[in-house]
Order: sequence, then structure tokens, then C-alpha cells
Amino acid sequence: AVRASQSIFAEPWAAGASAPGKIKSLGGKMSERARKLELIGAFLREETTLALATTDKQGGACVAPLFYISDENLYLYWLSAADSVHSENLRRNPEAAATVYCRAENWKDIRGVQMRGLVSTITEPDRRRDLIKSYSERFKLGAVFKLAISQSTVYALRPNFFRYIDNSKGFKHKFEITLKGR
Repeated sequence: AVRASQSIFAEPWAAGASAPGKIKSLGGKMSERARKLELIGAFLREETTLALATTDKQGGACVAPLFYISDENLYLYWLSAADSVHSENLRRNPEAAATVYCRAENWKDIRGVQMRGLVSTITEPDRRRDLIKSYSERFKLGAVFKLAISQSTVYALRPNFFRYIDNSKGFKHKFEITLKGR
């Protein structure tokens, strides 16, 4: 199951596979890049909703707010109906952008992560079951949603680009990380 306490340093869920972008510390000290990835991971575990951007048939932008969970590899997972607009858009073009941010009343409170990457569906039965269990536990989805969940598709965004913004550290304070091989 996906646990909020997992670290990006943990082994990925696919046994024996190496995590793209997996960071090693140097001499027991965390590298600056690893520290930044941990900061992104902690932020993603704090929040609950992403805004997913896809493109429609005509190339127009579409955005959908979705509950999500994340894992130690900074992949984001959500459930959606296969006939939703964003699901249909992703079937045509699996490239997507997303942002996760916290509610802010003042410019100094703006904090968030912007991401780009490829989206795929999770079809492997055990992995799908574990993700649905984690998702349902996080959002306290009871029996009322059981039928809808069983008919939903599980999606995964594998970001290859992150932009982290934190205005509490100064106006336009940000850093960017690109992960190769994702």
C-alpha cells in the first residue's frame, strides 16, 4: 500500500526496478537535490487536491480538480470515470500538467508544486487494489462510493518536471527539477 510516511529513497513499488530520479545521499548527508525532492514529497503528502491540465481534441486547455495520493517516487494517483473529459483527453494524449497548492489569502502564503509528465492507467490487479485502498482510506470513502470506485480507472502521473514555489521565503522564490528517464 502507499503510505504517506514513505520516502523517495525507498525502493519503488515495482520489485527490482530502480526509481527514476532516485537520489543517493553523499557521505551520509542529503544532497541539495535530494533535499528539494523531499520538500516536494512532503508538500504533496500534506495536500489533497490537484488541478490536472489536459488538452481536448481541438488542442484547447481543460483543467479538472481531483483528489490524489502520492508515493515515494512522487507519482500522483487518482480515480476517474473513463468517460470524463480529462480521461478521454488522456487517452488521446497522455501528456499532462498538474499543480498542487495550498489555500492562500496573502501573496506571502502562496506555496505549491507545478508538474509535467506522462499519465498512464494502473491495470495490474494487486497494484490497483492497493492504490484504491490507500485512496479510500485517505479520503474516508465508505461503502457509499464502493460501486463508483469499482467502475473507476486508476491513473498515475509520472512527473518528469517539478517547479516548487514558496513565497514565504520571498516573492517568486522557486526551484525547478527535471528528472530524466520518466
